[in-house]
Amino acid sequence: MTNCSEKGPHLLTSHGKIIKLPVTDTDSLFMRRFCENPEGKPVLMVHGAIEDSHIFYSESGLGLAPFLARQGFDVYVVDFRGHGCSRPAISRESHYGQYEMICEDFPAMLHAVRRERGTSSVSLVAHSLGGVIASASLVRFPELRKYVSAMVYFGSKRVVQARNIQRFMKIDLMWRMVGGILCRLYGYLPARQFSFGADNETLGYFRESCKWIRPGKWVDPRDGFDYGKGARGIVFPPALFIAGAGDKCLGFPGDVRAFMDEHGQDQPFHFLLLSRGNGNLLDYGHIDMLTGKDASHDHFPQVAQWLLNPSNLNKSG
Repeated sequence: MTNCSEKGPHLLTSHGKIIKLPVTDTDSLFMRRFCENPEGKPVLMVHGAIEDSHIFYSESGLGLAPFLARQGFDVYVVDFRGHGCSRPAISRESHYGQYEMICEDFPAMLHAVRRERGTSSVSLVAHSLGGVIASASLVRFPELRKYVSAMVYFGSKRVVQARNIQRFMKIDLMWRMVGGILCRLYGYLPARQFSFGADNETLGYFRESCKWIRPGKWVDPRDGFDYGKGARGIVFPPALFIAGAGDKCLGFPGDVRAFMDEHGQDQPFHFLLLSRGNGNLLDYGHIDMLTGKDASHDHFPQVAQWLLNPSNLNKSG
């Protein structure tokens, strides 16, 4: 059960706070601030599908968000609409999807951090499909790009092209087949109740995301906006794309590289593979790259150093 308490000895750091962020008359996002240095570089963290913001922290103070706060960053972690502590929770009455996450939720998150910090630019950290939502929003709304100084994407991919048993089990069987059946029965995807995700998804999100994970153009299923064409015509902030060598499906390294390339050529991007062959303690997977017990002393320091100087991967370790 997600802890949505606004108080607690481990939930927030000394300058932390809770921000409830309305996005419609009925829906609000839940943002936590982890901060020991209120003048530190602001970081916005965005989670992926069938999960919530706990991918970045635990109630006991573990995870990337508390780690970066201890390094002097000012960290803001948000639950997308209907996820985690955002209200109301997803149900068959939730008539929104990927389009609203791109056009309403992400811009609201970014503006909220800027209101807290004035005119400071913001670094963006995203996991999995959270990175796809963020990039799509930055393409669609050019004014947002001037507020983002750097991006770190953990296991972010748009298309799933991996061909192995994990892809068959997780994408073809569980996501498309079982997910489709559950959506027809419940009117939304009850991933948490059926133990194949940390949180649920709306019917709209399920349908729209299924169209994106198949090979094809990066085009909005709702209104036809061409994100791929838009991405190739702009320069993004410096970005670090991270994949785990042990991730065989949900953030397969080849698919992460493909999403990086989909942003266009000559972007200020770097790719980092978390593997024993590259000196890491593990061949990390899709989840333990953020939740693993070794991450805080393995690659989290490299991420923190890169956020301080996002110009050259070699300078971060």
